[in-house]
Amino acid sequence: MSKNRPRPSETQRPETAARGSGLSDLAALRDALKQSAAERERERIAAAKAAREAAAEAELFRREVGDVAPIAAAARAVHGRQPPPALPLQTQRDEQAVLSEAISDEFDPEVLLDTDESLFYCRPEISHEVVRKLRRGHWIVQAQLDLHGMRREQAREALAEFIRESVKHGLRCVRVIHGKGLGSVGKEPVLKGKVRAWLVQKAEVIAFCQARAHDGGAGAVLVLLQPGPAKPSVTRGQREHGSAS
Repeated sequence: MSKNRPRPSETQRPETAARGSGLSDLAALRDALKQSAAERERERIAAAKAAREAAAEAELFRREVGDVAPIAAAARAVHGRQPPPALPLQTQRDEQAVLSEAISDEFDPEVLLDTDESLFYCRPEISHEVVRKLRRGHWIVQAQLDLHGMRREQAREALAEFIRESVKHGLRCVRVIHGKGLGSVGKEPVLKGKVRAWLVQKAEVIAFCQARAHDGGAGAVLVLLQPGPAKPSVTRGQREHGSAS
């Protein structure tokens, strides 16, 4: 029976092998932890070194620059120049085209002597289309002259001055109120005929016609003037509040 009993050394050999394997694993884990700790320490030292260098450079910059103050900017110059007024160039070209296309050789100057309520006038080289546009209100009334209560000589001087100033200021369409003569001796519209005779003699006048009912009717005339240098004409499409009063 003693021959089949295992030897002590044979029964303890597997336990010894397992113990040796566990110690080897612990040693490897210890080495890995040391290596990780060493890596973290190197990173900490590098970060601290970079921070010290950045602080040193900032301190050096402050010492070199010293105290600084912002540059005082000079005040900007304010220009008082006003932009030039806008000119409706297309409107001017359209009106010039109308006048250029209105030339007619068939105009009879004798029509200037008409005396009815629809009296009109236009230059011989201008067609009646211009008068029709004037009568329909194609040009806005930009100024007016009221001759009520004036004597003949006074009215003539006032009309001449009015036409001259209107052209000087670039006005194109004006209204002259001469009245219907209801308050004159014999109820005759004396100024009505005189005004139209004076207008015919003015070179600045292109055309005129009796005003529409709401513009004065038979007691006033609408006058179209030569284009002036200062202010372009205004057409119905440009006005917003009707004729100037």
